[in-house]
Amino acid sequence: PEVQELEERILHAEERRLAIERRLYAGLVAGIAGNATRLQKLGQAVASVDTLAALAEVAARRGYVRPQMLAAGSGLAIEDGRHPVLEVALGESFVPNDLELDPGSSQIVLLTGPNMGGKSTYLRQSALLVLMAQAGSFVPARRAAIGVVDRIFSRVGASDDLARGESTFMVEMIETSNILRFATPQSLVILDEVGRGTATFDGLSLAWAIVEHLHESVRPLTLFATHYHELTELAELLPRVVNRTMAVKEWEDRIVFLRRVAPGSADKSYGIHVAKLAGLPEGVVKRAQQVLANLEAKEFDPEGQPRLAHGEMPADRRTAQLALFTPPARIEEIVAGILRELDLERLTPIAALNLLASLKERLE
Repeated sequence: PEVQELEERILHAEERRLAIERRLYAGLVAGIAGNATRLQKLGQAVASVDTLAALAEVAARRGYVRPQMLAAGSGLAIEDGRHPVLEVALGESFVPNDLELDPGSSQIVLLTGPNMGGKSTYLRQSALLVLMAQAGSFVPARRAAIGVVDRIFSRVGASDDLARGESTFMVEMIETSNILRFATPQSLVILDEVGRGTATFDGLSLAWAIVEHLHESVRPLTLFATHYHELTELAELLPRVVNRTMAVKEWEDRIVFLRRVAPGSADKSYGIHVAKLAGLPEGVVKRAQQVLANLEAKEFDPEGQPRLAHGEMPADRRTAQLALFTPPARIEEIVAGILRELDLERLTPIAALNLLASLKERLE
């Protein structure tokens, strides 16, 4: 009998366990349902205390300051602002920077400077500080006066959506279109390298028109980082556009990134220096420096190509090309020079047709 009783208990143990579990769970649910309102309020209170305590602890440990919150559309004034994440990762090597955006005098900041100079960090840091202040947090800065914004718009980085047939540049233009359509004078907009995903003239033209539209029509506070140095001329044409640059120090054949935002504009991007730091073969770097030197000195042959850029390419395969900003008065001279030095014996029929089409297009 004892063995049979033990067998009975073992065979029905799982069933009894589930029954007890269902009974206890039903009691728990009934108890919670009867106190749902009180428990929800308690949860909200605990969450608020936890959030505020965390913000207060971070502010005390890292030297944050209480921002002065201004009315919407009042602008931004930040002294020695810091990136809340990178300053922890980099420690004392992180360089703080000032920011001033004023709807009446400096609505748009055009930020130029070298690759790896800190432009993207500066843009994201500014947006993060505005977001933190508006969420009720102290901010990593020496002083901050921040106007309330209705939204923060961001066009940063490169991504595509191939499943929908959208290239990287298409995604960039869709996001930029969204900004131009929905931003208001109370918004903050950060744009990083808009227009770089297409041909130089196309991209520069788009970037120029976008800045004009933001200045004349939409008028949000805007940080616009770019490698198109031609855009800096807009500061002379539009009253609320100002130029800022990421300072660098040239030393021997190297550059030192100072990570400091300064008034003015950059005249170089130092892309070859960054490529060298990335480990490109020495021969590639030297060749790029040679071609760059000739492009900057406008040392072109009669076909409009940089003299050191030909390499071993056969003459009949060279594509005649003008410098980016060749004066119109030189076009006929270059065309005549091309025809004078043309080697008809080595020119294939297809190359001849392409050359004629290119020459005709220039003259038009």
